[in-house]
Amino acid sequence: MLKKSGFKLLVLTALMATQAAQAQITDGVVRIGVLNDQTGIYADLSGPGSIWAARKAVADFGPEKHGLKVEIVSADHQNKPDVGASITRRWLDVDKVDAIFDVPTSSVILAINEIVKEKNKVLIVSGGGTSDLTGTACTPNSIHWAYDTWALANGTGKAVVKTGGDSWYFVTADYAFGHALERDTESVVVKNGGKVLGKVRHPFPGTDFSSYLLQAQASKAKVIGLANAGGDTIGAVKQASEFGITEGGQKLAGLLVFISDVQALGLRAAQGLVLSESWYWDMTEENREFGKEFAAANKGKFPTMAQAGVYSSVMHYLKSVAALKADGDGAAVVAHMKATPTEDKLFGKGSIRQDGRKIHPLYLFEVKKPSESRYPGDFYKHVATIPANEAFRPLTEGNCPLVK
Repeated sequence: MLKKSGFKLLVLTALMATQAAQAQITDGVVRIGVLNDQTGIYADLSGPGSIWAARKAVADFGPEKHGLKVEIVSADHQNKPDVGASITRRWLDVDKVDAIFDVPTSSVILAINEIVKEKNKVLIVSGGGTSDLTGTACTPNSIHWAYDTWALANGTGKAVVKTGGDSWYFVTADYAFGHALERDTESVVVKNGGKVLGKVRHPFPGTDFSSYLLQAQASKAKVIGLANAGGDTIGAVKQASEFGITEGGQKLAGLLVFISDVQALGLRAAQGLVLSESWYWDMTEENREFGKEFAAANKGKFPTMAQAGVYSSVMHYLKSVAALKADGDGAAVVAHMKATPTEDKLFGKGSIRQDGRKIHPLYLFEVKKPSESRYPGDFYKHVATIPANEAFRPLTEGNCPLVK
């Protein structure tokens, strides 16, 4: 495997060669597409808020200062891979979109990933979770930004097992994301001395979780792992509360919980949930400033790590386009992004690996009791920080074909 310095030298050499050939902005406009769920179960965690975050990033970057013109388009993929693929082809072939951002719903990610590679454009994911994007499905054209299923499993799963939650039962959304999250968490649970007593998969999206939760309750597992997200997680937690599952001694582990879920549930229902996030609005002054501006523009909703990831990734993308003075060769732009350290006001300093994995710390939180919350959006207690070099899957274990 190439040493880091050697890898960067090769990247920069390749960039110099491509710059001369493609030193131009296609159509004179950098077109950014925000592709996500705007009306369904993931609308609050990404949706219109991610579009706002992308526009905010462009405004803060100031493209006119760099001689650039930037346009943002958006579309609703409805959590359907075929719809996402159709939009992607139209955007890249007809509308001349240069880069696609956000993309919750792992099945949609995997459906459009190869299209973006084929067209040599850019895909930067902050809303979706499958760790396969930087594993067997990695390409020179894609970057995974905010979180992934391996990181969530390593963060929440390991912490729960180490505090006594050594027997698990999974309630899993039956599609690519749920399967990946269940797989990655089960691996962490077993590796740390726990055991899995069973698992059940619910339709995506789901509405009635009662039979699945009752099966989990009957298993007597100490921990019920919710391998789902958004509206599915909200529904499952609400129904678990109605059944008195946590009062009976079992613990709910939200394997992907966004602040939008906690806000929708309310602290009375969500209190005590242990979760992992890569970003929280109330951790730094810069985050708080962004969070308050976001909430004011988005009906009092606080930004999720996915929406913060859109802001951060759009900023870094535009920096690379400005440096190259070109956006036509997607692989060259991604290579420049990987070779350049990341830094912005929300995520601070970080880096992007050969496999496309954006590297930064992960934070373990516990949802506060209602009596502990001091003001709107004061939802989390910071339990632990997982350092950047431990938060994500080791580079050599993902089987990404770009890693030699």
